[in-house]
Amino acid sequence: MLFIGMMLFGLFFGAGNLIFPVFLGQQAGSHVGAAIVGLLLTGIGLPLLGVAGIGLTRSEGVFDLATKVNRPFAYTFTILLYLTVGPFFALPRLATTSFQIGLAPFVHHAQQGWVLAIFSVLFFLVAWALARNPGTLMVYIGKWLTPTFLVLLGLLMLAAFIKPMGGFHATARGAYVASPLATGFTEGYNTLDALASLAFGIVVIDSIRQLGVTEPGQIAKDVIKAGIICVVLMGIIYSLLALMGTMSLGQFAVAENGGITLAQIADYYFGTFGNLLLALIVIIACLKTAIGLISAFGDTLHGLFPRLSYVSLTIFAAALPCLFANVGLTKLISYSTPVLMFLYPLAIVLIILAVCSPILGTSRWLFGLGMLFTLIPAIFSAVAALPAAWQRADWAQGILALNNRLPLAAQGFSWAVPALIGCLLGWLLSHLFDRHTN
Repeated sequence: MLFIGMMLFGLFFGAGNLIFPVFLGQQAGSHVGAAIVGLLLTGIGLPLLGVAGIGLTRSEGVFDLATKVNRPFAYTFTILLYLTVGPFFALPRLATTSFQIGLAPFVHHAQQGWVLAIFSVLFFLVAWALARNPGTLMVYIGKWLTPTFLVLLGLLMLAAFIKPMGGFHATARGAYVASPLATGFTEGYNTLDALASLAFGIVVIDSIRQLGVTEPGQIAKDVIKAGIICVVLMGIIYSLLALMGTMSLGQFAVAENGGITLAQIADYYFGTFGNLLLALIVIIACLKTAIGLISAFGDTLHGLFPRLSYVSLTIFAAALPCLFANVGLTKLISYSTPVLMFLYPLAIVLIILAVCSPILGTSRWLFGLGMLFTLIPAIFSAVAALPAAWQRADWAQGILALNNRLPLAAQGFSWAVPALIGCLLGWLLSHLFDRHTN
């Protein structure tokens, strides 16, 4: 169980998990405590609920869970989810983050373009080679890569807290001034953890089965145990990284992203060795997550479309990010935000309904209306996260006006009240028309 929990942690903890807590710490300043609480709600609370939801409903993965709404929704949501945490956004970000934080300090600025291209090819080639056999993931990730990563990251954190650069009195910036907890909550979207908890469910279930556990109830319990081990580690490291970001303001200005700040911190404490240390930390962190994402993408999509082989799907999942990785880290984050603001509300409601299924049941009325009432405001949230130039369009202005009228829109939760209404209505209708729902 320890190794499975470590494997799950290794799958989760990749690019965003390193850079976003540090950036949050810099932005939140003196409000870092409340911001960390918000981050942990999405950063570890939702992933634990996601893993638990798959266990409690005894689902085979996200597609099986989403079919409780209906099959068209299940196909659409599953494909969008795996494209987002796979070749379109999360996987390219892994290579870009590895290069920007780990190797860019050693490469002349004029040469970084072609070096990134070569590095991204090598990075995904290694990740694909290790992902070809899903049965070895627990060995590669749980027993080797994750412990090595924790030891190296521990060295950097130890230095930061033994000799801190500053305190926690810096002025908060942006939305962290008025609502640090809510901003930390939505900032946690960028880690992709709640989406990844649904995506990685199939990997954990397969690993447990390979150890000889076949009884569905025991598999469900073991999935939840592995999730608890995983999120405890994640919560500790998230909090320490955010505090490191806040303390860095004693020496450095607010950076464009957390990757730059991490590089500055490593150089401050260890000089050239710090750059090498951080390079190893980041490359290992991103590589183990890339292996898991490529494997989960191939495993799930092969299940949905059996004519597509696991090998060909993993080749696609490893090849396409080589192109996207050269867009740049900051651009990748800005492009992915609207998609995340659309997918996250759907994922959150699906996870909550799954966790509450022992009490509320799994009626199609409940799941269907819950998703329907979440879908429209989720589209509004995606439009609200578009670049400013797009938001000035007439069609976008009309949608934004509707979104702003919804409760909690200012805090980024315009979907919450409609989702609650849809779930309540679905629960009532399930009792009226579906007497046999358990």
